[in-house]
Amino acid sequence: MAMTFSMVAFSQKNELKDAEKALKNGDPASAKASLEAASGMISGADERVQAQYYFVRGNVFADLAKKGDATAFDEAVTSYKEVLSIEEKSGKEKYTSESNQMLTGLTSDLINAAVEDNNNKNFEEGADKLYMAYTLSPRDTIYLYYAASSAVNGGHYEKALGYYEELKNVNYDGSTLAFKATNVETGEVEEMNDKVQMELMVKSGTYKDPVEERTASKSAEIIKNIALIYTQLGQDDKALQAYKDARANNPDDVNLLLNEANLYYKMGDKDTFKVLMAQASDMAPDNPDLQYNIGVINMEQGNLEEARAAYKKAIEINPGYVNAQLNLSTTYVNEGNSLIDEMNSLGNSRADIARYEELKSKKDDLFREGATVLEDALKQNPDNQAILSQLKNIYGALGDNENFMRIKNLLGE
Repeated sequence: MAMTFSMVAFSQKNELKDAEKALKNGDPASAKASLEAASGMISGADERVQAQYYFVRGNVFADLAKKGDATAFDEAVTSYKEVLSIEEKSGKEKYTSESNQMLTGLTSDLINAAVEDNNNKNFEEGADKLYMAYTLSPRDTIYLYYAASSAVNGGHYEKALGYYEELKNVNYDGSTLAFKATNVETGEVEEMNDKVQMELMVKSGTYKDPVEERTASKSAEIIKNIALIYTQLGQDDKALQAYKDARANNPDDVNLLLNEANLYYKMGDKDTFKVLMAQASDMAPDNPDLQYNIGVINMEQGNLEEARAAYKKAIEINPGYVNAQLNLSTTYVNEGNSLIDEMNSLGNSRADIARYEELKSKKDDLFREGATVLEDALKQNPDNQAILSQLKNIYGALGDNENFMRIKNLLGE
């Protein structure tokens, strides 16, 4: 029996030596095969040999991961963690230090691989790698935040929801200090890598007015995304609760209120929708962006009069608000276009012809109203291409050749 055990131990050591040699020669596939030959006997080996086995196994799979085998990351991480567990129990830390170093290196490799995955639109694979990087370095919670974002980009909402819930549970804030200074030559405010760089650039005289700013917390965004995902998954009750939780923590966040209002509208509760929209308007009556967003939501819901009122208020606060002017014009054009289907369905009877003329007159009046909005907008932004293009299309639809050519010339066509 003693001889049998000796032969087994000898065989294990040979397999491990073969694996190490193959890995050193750049042949991780052969190294992997040698390890597989020893794997059946490793559970009965002593702790020193087990630690060596898992360390070599970690090195093999780490090498495979670096060479493009995405599935090898998990095996490498598992192996190194097994080394740490074995040596912690035995009190003999021969491979512990190197295993920790390799795990740190794997974290960097995972991040780089995840970036490449996202660039190639392999969002789920990228999310998995980012999450694994987070498990290796839990203090770097930003990896978990990016994992959630990657999952959302790929439409993997349930996976993203799990990540966002975990971020919420660990109270992830995500705010950082930003270091900025003004470029003396250009007058532009630029962000620096860190405080040291900012101070050096200011001392050099090429920058001035150094500023340290704390970026906004991501906690409200996280809770909002949880609510949006619940909405996407059709779990409206959970989405509403998420919005209530978010607003309790961020009572001054108007966008949370707007999103909650939009959800009530989706659920058919128009009364609550209007109440919340009014609350949002009262929270920031002089904020043109808020009024614009209220206009957008109402426009999406088909509430054109409410949308126009909000867009007009945004323009009143900021007379040069181009997007509000464009959307206000679009409300009239859309209403005019909505009449075309009925016009096309009419026949040739006297009543149908009369109805056609009535609808055409109404449509053209709406188009002219939209054109008037944009003509006023041109006074503030005479060279704006978006305004000119939309105005040209309206005049073209009206058959107003004179104004059509005038705008076309202003576009340089």
